[in-house]
Amino acid sequence: MGGGDHSTTWAPPRPLGAGGRRSCDARGMALDPNAVVSRTRATWDTEIEPALVEYIRVPALSSAFDPDWAQHGHLDAVVDSAAAWAAGRAIAGLSVEVVRLAGRTPVLWFEVPAFDGSAPSPDRAADVDTVLLYGHLDKQPPMHGWREGLGPWSPVLDGDRLYGRGGADDGYAAYASLAAIEAVQAEDGRHARCIGLIECSEESGSPDLPAYVAHLGDRIGSPTLVVCLDSFCGDYERMWTTTSLRGLVGATLEVRVLHEGVHSGSASGVVPDSFRIARRLLDRVEDPDTGRVLVPELWAEIPAARREEIGAVADDLGSALTATYPYVGGAGPTIPASEPAAQLTAKTWEPTLTVIGADGLPPSQTAGNVLRPATTLALSFRLPPTVDAFAAARAVEAVLAADPPHGASVTVHVDSAEGGWDAPPTAPWLTAAMEAASTATFGQPARSLGEGGSIPFMGMLGRRFPDAQFLLTGVLGPESNAHGPNEFLHLPTAQKLTAAVALVLDAHATR
Repeated sequence: MGGGDHSTTWAPPRPLGAGGRRSCDARGMALDPNAVVSRTRATWDTEIEPALVEYIRVPALSSAFDPDWAQHGHLDAVVDSAAAWAAGRAIAGLSVEVVRLAGRTPVLWFEVPAFDGSAPSPDRAADVDTVLLYGHLDKQPPMHGWREGLGPWSPVLDGDRLYGRGGADDGYAAYASLAAIEAVQAEDGRHARCIGLIECSEESGSPDLPAYVAHLGDRIGSPTLVVCLDSFCGDYERMWTTTSLRGLVGATLEVRVLHEGVHSGSASGVVPDSFRIARRLLDRVEDPDTGRVLVPELWAEIPAARREEIGAVADDLGSALTATYPYVGGAGPTIPASEPAAQLTAKTWEPTLTVIGADGLPPSQTAGNVLRPATTLALSFRLPPTVDAFAAARAVEAVLAADPPHGASVTVHVDSAEGGWDAPPTAPWLTAAMEAASTATFGQPARSLGEGGSIPFMGMLGRRFPDAQFLLTGVLGPESNAHGPNEFLHLPTAQKLTAAVALVLDAHATR
């Protein structure tokens, strides 16, 4: 879609008739968890699951992986489809828009006025008590290695698992958010004003989101609760909430020795190999034996509360959260399974380096005996949540570029630098609501832990709304393999989590 800043608006139908009135309790009206669970399960079975099947079929790659996304139209297709689905929901007062800023990926916006248990409030002002619900519709690249019969754009239902790219990360979020609001209203619950911001650039680091947050700022207001359904779960037995996210620095390292490749027999031993030089440079920033990052600017002190969280989960579940990676026979973790707290600390509050790509290396099948002129490596540094990403990027650049071996041409380009996020202290009402919601829907109390991934939106919102509470949760559990082959959505977890969000929305409104 071309052109300027415009929106498309749908008018949803009025809500279906709700059930009987609720009985009163100490806080006012009690939302029946069993009724919410039944309703959200039915919505998933009959309406959300079919919508996600069609969503998975669309190769809606994020803009970093599809520079011609506007011409291809896949991002527009998935956002328009989600908007049409949203417009058909039985939610009182719902308005739905697709907002498009020139040259930027689209955003799905929805707004629902506060609901008091029987009717919507007429007040839509952005300065009223507000819940912001976030998700994204763009996808990672397909990747190789899908199991026979599976593929990124071929949805397959196998037992409780819906396979295909994007269903769990994060196509379900928009649908689940609206289903949760719908369930609250249908069962005579309460919710504050709710707004939804579903973007299409998250997998590229959310480059378009700041412009939309600024554009919609007056309508966003100051949320008191942010619900983000784009995170992980340690298992499928309870609701998991994420309390911190690591930051990210992406950099490209190029080592160039020659203007063109030369015969390896005649040049090797005299001309240094660009790959060897690149390897030596990486040894400056990472211990090659342990993987420990050697640049001080990439480390941070771990808060006591986060250490306590890690210890509690390790004591409860041991190494269960780190035992599901698909190792080949004989391979194993850097930190032994007998040290689960150290493993969890390493994946949530310590820096790491991963080489995620390379240029200049021909496929082995067609590699000739040539001393290549250059080697280019794509580097991904994960940062502790409180590290300054820009300071970290400058430090990495300085270490890699200083005094190149053999006078090689070394270029370091920082492609992205995103800070992490550490949640503010959880309010007592939200702690109680999460416990009650998880117990009612999963039959187990909730658990909280930091995560090693990055969601740029959370850091942005944390800075913009320092007084907000955050419910950061998701369905990316063991073996779900987001970003990789064989990604799947665990449907029972998604159904239960939707009901849990509905219960938290009600608790927020009656806190």
